[in-house]
Amino acid sequence: MPMSSPDQPSAASLRERVSSLPPDERPVLLSGASFWSTAAAPAAGLRPLVLSDGPHGIRRPRSDTEPGIGDALPATCFPAECLTACSWDTDLLARLGTATAREAAAAHVDVVLGPGLNIKRTPLCGRNFEYFSEDPLLAGALGAAWIRAVQAEGVAACPKHFAANNQEADRMRINAAVDERTLHEIYLRAFETVVRTAHPWTLMAAYNKVNGIHSAENAWLLETVLRGEWGFDGLVMSDWGAVTDRAAALDAGLDLEMPASGGLGLAELQAGLVAGTVNQQMVDSSVARLLQLADRTAAPAHNDADLDGHHQLAREAAAASMVLLKNEGGILPFSPDLRLAVVGELARTPRYQGAGSSQVTPTRVSVPLEVLSERTAAAVFAAGYRLDGTPDPELVTEAETAAAAADAVLFFLGLPEDKESEGFDRPDLALPENQLALLRAVTAANPWTVVVLFNGGAVETGWVEQVPAVLEAWLPGQAGGEALADVLLGDVNPSGKLAETFPRRIEDTPAFGNYPGEAGTVRYGEGVLVGYRWYDARAIEPAFAFGHGLSYTAFEYTGLALRLADTDMGPVLAVEATLTNTGSRAGAEVLQVYSGAPAGPAVRPPRELRAFRKVFLEPGASAPVALTVPLPDLARFDPASHRWITDAGTYRIDVGSSSRDIRLSGTIDLPGTEGGTAAPLTLDSTISEWLAHPLGRKLLGGTDRGADPGSGGDAAGGTGTGGMADALALMGSMPLRRLARFPGTPLTPDLLAGLEQVLRGAGPAGGESS
Repeated sequence: MPMSSPDQPSAASLRERVSSLPPDERPVLLSGASFWSTAAAPAAGLRPLVLSDGPHGIRRPRSDTEPGIGDALPATCFPAECLTACSWDTDLLARLGTATAREAAAAHVDVVLGPGLNIKRTPLCGRNFEYFSEDPLLAGALGAAWIRAVQAEGVAACPKHFAANNQEADRMRINAAVDERTLHEIYLRAFETVVRTAHPWTLMAAYNKVNGIHSAENAWLLETVLRGEWGFDGLVMSDWGAVTDRAAALDAGLDLEMPASGGLGLAELQAGLVAGTVNQQMVDSSVARLLQLADRTAAPAHNDADLDGHHQLAREAAAASMVLLKNEGGILPFSPDLRLAVVGELARTPRYQGAGSSQVTPTRVSVPLEVLSERTAAAVFAAGYRLDGTPDPELVTEAETAAAAADAVLFFLGLPEDKESEGFDRPDLALPENQLALLRAVTAANPWTVVVLFNGGAVETGWVEQVPAVLEAWLPGQAGGEALADVLLGDVNPSGKLAETFPRRIEDTPAFGNYPGEAGTVRYGEGVLVGYRWYDARAIEPAFAFGHGLSYTAFEYTGLALRLADTDMGPVLAVEATLTNTGSRAGAEVLQVYSGAPAGPAVRPPRELRAFRKVFLEPGASAPVALTVPLPDLARFDPASHRWITDAGTYRIDVGSSSRDIRLSGTIDLPGTEGGTAAPLTLDSTISEWLAHPLGRKLLGGTDRGADPGSGGDAAGGTGTGGMADALALMGSMPLRRLARFPGTPLTPDLLAGLEQVLRGAGPAGGESS
């Protein structure tokens, strides 16, 4: 059941309150009253509701009538989702959600617009920093933890952007052409997880079209799937400016248009009511959801938030999520006694958050250079490059000199803000050439060079061979300087794992050739082979694999055990293993469970993430780790029958430290979906499909009946084509209906009609009705 207070008004009470409003006042409530608030109806107990951006911190603009980007009230700038996803830690995400909600309540914000749940289809998406992962299980688990924590504080969460909003290029108009299976298995799955398990009180419809219909006006998305299949009972709002036809959007299930539309939305609703394309019941249902949202968010504690404590939480979260990509020779952690050269303008002018609507006004910012200067014996700084990309030989010479005189170099490399942002995609994976040229010069002067990366999405990493160590810091939030020093100096043992694959080349990426689209449509031609699924299926070696991340200690995996178990939630696959810290430092490891399905009628990725757990261990300590995978999670979506199907057979289970670092493997035989996995038969099914199907073989008088070619019979007991099975196999790709058009065929119109009558009485998997 949705999370709500026990005394929440009933549906009948909501209807009564709606009916207390004059009918002509009700449509007024379904468009924003300003840029960040909704309209009020005091007679029905509806106050103005305040909405705020917030995937990584509250952005409450000083003015309610403007976007307010760059002019918001101070709030804690937590690490961006691209970094916190690498924690693989649902408990940490819950703590971040609690802190975010308390700051929202203190700022009198009712709805926090987050988390971002869109899948990272291409690393070029300019908004990837706002999203968790390329994998829907990881994104859904982290998002659900954050949502539950936010709403436990009486503040609404608003997962976004629903659905298939995977690029900024032409984002307001682009049509995402995605097949039904890919939608369900990849692009809808994280949303489904949070709706079913965290029960968000609101949800945001995206700008883009899905299969030709704008998301905000897409009844299949908003009614058939979201409300009908998943049971969502909250309010659906538009992304800001996503509505093109307010009447059509309401008809499709969109409750609230944001922001205020200058009366256009209201006029379209009123015209729809007159024309009959909108009815009063639709309006009343959406008003009731608005009232319900107001009730759900009515009593948060509007106390001052613990900003000092939240800064420390931001520091902890950033340090726990940074990913040690490379550490040859154990060069990290640094001793504070080293003579360290800190090179790169990004050390002095850090990029700690993404650009666009999520941009937070931080309460403070810890600068890496300042923190390192305080915590190391002798840190010398050289800017080395300009952030605008302009070459500066004088800065290069200064950096070379500093590097040559140091014991080691800490080089800050990354993407400036103008290279990735909401509103546009990146043209390529490249880092700025002036930074890479400087890196070449500095490593020539001192090969003991460690790179720190600031970026919101995966970048080209051909330069990694030049350096012994790389720490991926992503966009670490306002406490990033302190968190970096904690990891680099060994106070925190890095435990982050990549939530997205780093490709070697853009040409290796799944969407290459099917992105950014043409003539207003982008085709998702890679299907379900997104992220690591693509690299595994195509045997392409990535630069750094999904799930990869090193530690200052080492871990051993032993004792894999697999079994089926019955639980209160249904049958599960139980996976057990033992994890041992074999190194000399305390640390955390993320144990990852992947499955590989048996060969079947549909393309399946070689490996899919099914469960994970982050485990902290002292040196020499061991711990048993037990994880469960609900058997329905192993299913694939079958577009022919519009249902989830589990294929029977032998499944391979891999347990490892990344998608490419598998430590243990085993197999287990699992039962399939009850009733079989065959697609329903129709007269347009092929001869091969009929012969492969038990009912089809029976109706055609197949060999397993021992039918006689001359036995005859009616459609219910065989078509009289008994001996045809072998002959029909020669034309296996031909639909049965078409064979009936060939000269001399025994499939007469009467026989086809009889077959169709039997099929109409068959069960969902094609079995005969009783």
